[in-house]
Amino acid sequence: MLRLLASGCARGPGPGVGARPAAGLFHPGRRQSRQASDAPRNQPPSPEFVARPVGVCSMMRLPVQTSPEGLDAAFIGVPLDTGTSNRPGARFGPRRIREESVMLRTVNPSTGALPFQSLMVADLGDVNVNLYNLQDSCRRIQEAYEKIVAAGCIPLTLGGDHTITYPILQAMAKKHGPVGLLHVDAHTDTTDKALGEKLYHGAPFRRCVDEGLLDCKRVVQIGIRGSSTTLDPYRYNWSQGFRVVLAEDCWMKSLVPLMGEVRQQMGGKPIYISFDIDALDPAYAPGTGTPEIAGLTPSQALEIIRGCQGLNVVGCDLVEVSPPYDLSGNTALLAANLLFEMLCALPKVTTV
Repeated sequence: MLRLLASGCARGPGPGVGARPAAGLFHPGRRQSRQASDAPRNQPPSPEFVARPVGVCSMMRLPVQTSPEGLDAAFIGVPLDTGTSNRPGARFGPRRIREESVMLRTVNPSTGALPFQSLMVADLGDVNVNLYNLQDSCRRIQEAYEKIVAAGCIPLTLGGDHTITYPILQAMAKKHGPVGLLHVDAHTDTTDKALGEKLYHGAPFRRCVDEGLLDCKRVVQIGIRGSSTTLDPYRYNWSQGFRVVLAEDCWMKSLVPLMGEVRQQMGGKPIYISFDIDALDPAYAPGTGTPEIAGLTPSQALEIIRGCQGLNVVGCDLVEVSPPYDLSGNTALLAANLLFEMLCALPKVTTV
């Protein structure tokens, strides 16, 4: 019966032979072989035929695969919150986002995107992080993503706190060189250190600059706001060439014109999207670790991500969902939808 339910949840070939998992990944799901170019692509099951509570809890109920081989894109969980500075719980984010993703369907009528008719997509499970050692977790994340990226698979990451973006960008830069960055967040995450530590969720992009992982002339940060310890909190970012768009400059307006400017700035070179759910106002996304009032709206979030269509997006993440503070599940539901929008914005996705 379990085998029958699994096969009914997604189209695609049966289990492959000899597939090896990417280093650092752990998942109990089945294996699949490399797809032939004319093979049917994986499809999330339609609720017309498979009830939403049925099946393994994967992202959009897609097949769980142990290897990135043969995939164009994949969802990966990084259940780590050892780098948080305030409210914990983001380690439970990937699981909760997957649960809420049962509401997602296969096409995007608003943009005309047909991701599952264009790309082979699966869920690669979670990176097997070390919850007792942040440095070791970063090593494991980097190694896992190096294998994913080397296979030609675009990762869409379910966080986890924002520390995880640093080792992911280490893997990205190894293949692509310094990348552009669209960073949507309430905070710049460029603090040098806290409590004497240089590795935590408030410092990932400072570490990326230190290591030359970013093309700093193509870094845009949107939604920044909140109180500070200084009256000049963005001096470092400006000195590196970042564009910082404050939340106040986004209030009560469409961000479509802004994204037109961002597309021109990014050009055709590789770009990475990192979206912290606390960029949104806590009225919409209360389940996060460091909420700030007067943030972006869900419609503005959609305008930002949809504004990335046509860009050379090489990877994405959605971080800082903390289910213990998300009693309604709305934060995770919002996160799942934003990840779907990121999938729809990837290169090679057909639009009609």
